[in-house]
Amino acid sequence: MYPRNLTALLREALDDRPVVLLNGARQVGKSTLVQSLTGTDRAQYFTLDDATVLAAVTRDPAGFVAGLAGPVILDEVQRAPELFLALKAAVDRDRRPGRFLLTGSANVYVLPRVSESLAGRMEILTLWPLSQGEIEGVVEGFVDALFARTLAPPRVEPLERGDLFERLIRGGFPELVDKRSEARRRAWFNSYTTSILQRDVRDLTNIEDLAALPRLLSLLAARATTLLNYSELSRSSGIPASTLKRYFALLEATFLVLTVPAWSTNLSKRLVKSPKLLLNDTGLLASSLGLSQDRLAEDPGLAGPLLENFVLMEIRKQVSWSRTQPSLFHYRTQTGQEIDLLLEDPAGRIVGIEVKMGSTVQEKDVRVLQDLAESLGERFVRGVVLYAGERAVPFSEKIFALPIQTLWRTPA
Repeated sequence: MYPRNLTALLREALDDRPVVLLNGARQVGKSTLVQSLTGTDRAQYFTLDDATVLAAVTRDPAGFVAGLAGPVILDEVQRAPELFLALKAAVDRDRRPGRFLLTGSANVYVLPRVSESLAGRMEILTLWPLSQGEIEGVVEGFVDALFARTLAPPRVEPLERGDLFERLIRGGFPELVDKRSEARRRAWFNSYTTSILQRDVRDLTNIEDLAALPRLLSLLAARATTLLNYSELSRSSGIPASTLKRYFALLEATFLVLTVPAWSTNLSKRLVKSPKLLLNDTGLLASSLGLSQDRLAEDPGLAGPLLENFVLMEIRKQVSWSRTQPSLFHYRTQTGQEIDLLLEDPAGRIVGIEVKMGSTVQEKDVRVLQDLAESLGERFVRGVVLYAGERAVPFSEKIFALPIQTLWRTPA
């Protein structure tokens, strides 16, 4: 089992709230984490993937909850939304913290009446595939380091390009980290997506054309790290735009895809408002695109979108346990100026992050960061270019080029 960096926050939530929900895509390690955290000897464990348990819950949710004693783990709760009203009634009678630890493979906010029924009673945390630090046994502190008064990047060992490509192709699903056969990885991902699209999506809604979802996921993979354009997707897929938006919401609800919103400000320049599209894991992305480590070695240009998706997802994972808790945005103007990722902390301070596949950084690579720094003044904390080089290089007091491995080798 890989130690998860979200564990400390999960413990804090259990000490404070009567209901804690750990959600995230299937096979990211939710069940393993919650069972290791509470211990099945102290907590009753039920999974709604068990037909008998599901039947009992759907027949009489209040009766099922009333029959539970002590701390309880309820796995895959999205399969029975009616359970949440019964939990609300139980919690209103007894608000002791740590009573119910839930897991779900769908975003509860898309389930009818769920978000309202446990408002103020439930804390929600999201578990993503393994971060690079979790694979290496490190609690990463890169996000917090970016907002520190001074940036002191650690000395890092050089990262071979082949090692970087392997990380991109491997991804972070726990079951695949030690699988070296790319053929077996592809087979696993094919089975994985089929299971989600045919089972979990049906749990959320009645859908007419289930066969369209795998095709849509492939189209989205080909557009990862680009702006989400429903009109273009509708033309390419032949799916009406209104239906397409509903299908996309289902893929987003099952944590297969996510978006990074455009950053808006009162700067005089007009900004593009479309969100940026990401897949939850570069292993899934590479499998969907038919990319292998050998193909990346033959044509490194193919690695650009993979690397950007990789970096943005690693940052998204680290935000989950960071002290700063910034929000993620992308920056792009109508004139074509863009920054891959902006982080904005609750005080409105900004960090800009650019991602480059090359082993060198030129003045032109930091120009937009410099322009944004001048526009924002004191609000701009720092800009960094993560690149496939070996050294940390300052371009100015606030702008740095950093080796890509600094991302997961900066300890908390």
